Amino acid sequence: MSLRNLGAALAFALTGAVATDAAFAQNITPGPTLAAVRAKGMLDCSANQGSPGFGVPDSRGEQQGLDPDICRAIAAAVLGDPTHVRWHVLTSQARIPALQSGQVDVVARTFTWTHSREVNAGLQFGPTVFYDGQSFIVRRSLGVSRATELAGATICVTAGSTNELNLADWARARNVQIQPLVFESNEDTRKAYVSGRCDAYTLDASQLAGFRTTLPAGEHIILPDIISKEPLTPAVRKGDPQWFDIMRWTIYALILAEELGITQANVDQMLESPNPEIRRLLGVTGDHGPAMALDRRWAYNAIKAVGNYGEIYDRHLGPNSPIGLQRGVNALWFNGGLMYAPPMR
Repeated sequence: MSLRNLGAALAFALTGAVATDAAFAQNITPGPTLAAVRAKGMLDCSANQGSPGFGVPDSRGEQQGLDPDICRAIAAAVLGDPTHVRWHVLTSQARIPALQSGQVDVVARTFTWTHSREVNAGLQFGPTVFYDGQSFIVRRSLGVSRATELAGATICVTAGSTNELNLADWARARNVQIQPLVFESNEDTRKAYVSGRCDAYTLDASQLAGFRTTLPAGEHIILPDIISKEPLTPAVRKGDPQWFDIMRWTIYALILAEELGITQANVDQMLESPNPEIRRLLGVTGDHGPAMALDRRWAYNAIKAVGNYGEIYDRHLGPNSPIGLQRGVNALWFNGGLMYAPPMR
């Protein structure tokens, strides 16, 4: 065969493969969770009783925070409307049963990714949306500057959370005698600390920073000790790979948007970008949405609804928010952080 004929044959083969892939993508049918979400016209998502920066109800009962915006992005990607979310306020203990039973479609509620939750509870975790670690808050008047000085202290902690297990592991490993005071919900735990029933309250450091904004200024300090790893990660039920792909890639789309400079304000202009990856992400070219039984503009809809990951972070947790957290390890990978998304190809 001549080089010209070989080139023609290769071109035909590649064109045929692309056409077949496109046709295949367009013929993908909705899986059980996607079909159910579309049938009810609503995404059932977890909600928090009140964790500033991560999820608090506003005056209308609408959840505001990083986790609710993840749910809104998924609703926009799947239903084309970020307002089509039904919030389910769940305690730490209720999160897993609610997901297992189908009460909610996604848990995005300061949820730590662990081996037992994934393997034993039948959950699948997507990309981590916030890298955190557990610490302690104490009254400044207590005169404590390090966690090991809490020997003999009563420490408030929430049942059914990784915080309860971490506290026990930390105390045992360091031979620090403490008295845990365990409550059903974060709200009850916070109230107990405020009322003086315990000397310290242990929780993820970022959530403690949010909690501190509700307390009298200057009277409480967060200790510098970080006693655990807490990768806060949305989860879905195992057994529906398409729904897992949708949840996972919607989050990746928000991270990719920040990498590529796509914002809530400029996403319409970015539709005209010559950058091939931007065009694929926003659905101008390619069949990445149809491959998941979604519209080609699924990622565009998500970004238009809530902005990119950096915008979500800055709005709810960043230096100019009431929480005032620097990005740190939650910065993009090329800025020294851990936020990294696979390419849209």
